[in-house]
Amino acid sequence: MKHLPVHNKQYRALIREFSLYLERLGYNSNICSALPSCLQEFFYWLEKMRVTQVTQITPQLIRSHYDYLSQRPNQNRSGGLSSSHITHHLYALKTFFNYQQETGRIEINPFSVLYFPRMEYPPRRVLSVDEITALYKACENMRDQVILGLFYGCGLRRSEAIRLNIMDINFKGQLLYVRCGKGKRRRVIPMTDKVTAYLRHYYLYERNLNIRRITGDNHQAFVLNNHGGRMLGCGYWKRFRYLTGQAGLSGRVSLHNLRHSIATHLLENGLSIEQVRDFLGHRHLESTQIYTRVSSLALSRIHESKASLPVT
Repeated sequence: MKHLPVHNKQYRALIREFSLYLERLGYNSNICSALPSCLQEFFYWLEKMRVTQVTQITPQLIRSHYDYLSQRPNQNRSGGLSSSHITHHLYALKTFFNYQQETGRIEINPFSVLYFPRMEYPPRRVLSVDEITALYKACENMRDQVILGLFYGCGLRRSEAIRLNIMDINFKGQLLYVRCGKGKRRRVIPMTDKVTAYLRHYYLYERNLNIRRITGDNHQAFVLNNHGGRMLGCGYWKRFRYLTGQAGLSGRVSLHNLRHSIATHLLENGLSIEQVRDFLGHRHLESTQIYTRVSSLALSRIHESKASLPVT
């Protein structure tokens, strides 16, 4: 709710600082915009409650704000806010108060004593090996193969694929370097022979078709769009949506389903959950456990196996 006016100078300064804090942590631009917007609405609500200092904020006030969000009409459609939207607001407040406590501006974190019901997410769709094969068969050029190689074969996030530069790929060593992943974490991803071949052929041949159109720092970008610019998220998504249609995949399938699918397939093939965590770039093992969905048989195998990365 960026249009909501906040008159308190301290609150306005805190919104700006919070945005910079998120940028330094390595959050993507969408998060760096969305979380401060949630904080702005909170401060707008506090002003209406005549609360003018962060130190005056109590757990009861945060709980009251949660009740307010649960009743607030949705500005974009009929009805109220979705559970995911409210959860997003709570995450913004939790992150903000953790930041305030870390910097010593508050001694007691009012959010730390609160409990809110956990949102139930629908199970993520895992593409079968046959569906992945169908996607590869639907590819019409080398760039299509690279898209699948990056998101499935390497398990990249969309923001990581967008930032990928030529220098981030070691063809000889068959390694892909993520130099600024989520939370500014770095990792090295081993590539299979097939994925390496897809990326090498695209780089040596098809990428050069647009090389004369490249401007600015796009010369460093590994994947280019049809105009010679860096391939952005919407470009990846539109092409992937076309491939899913050509492959005959029904239902809603996103690029993130490819990342989820490779994680599940790796676990089912015996890779340890710790290795999959490193492959995906998760900070905590719990994130990997929530992220993946495998059969009970596969789960029993992964705790016994420390196998090498399987061919994908």
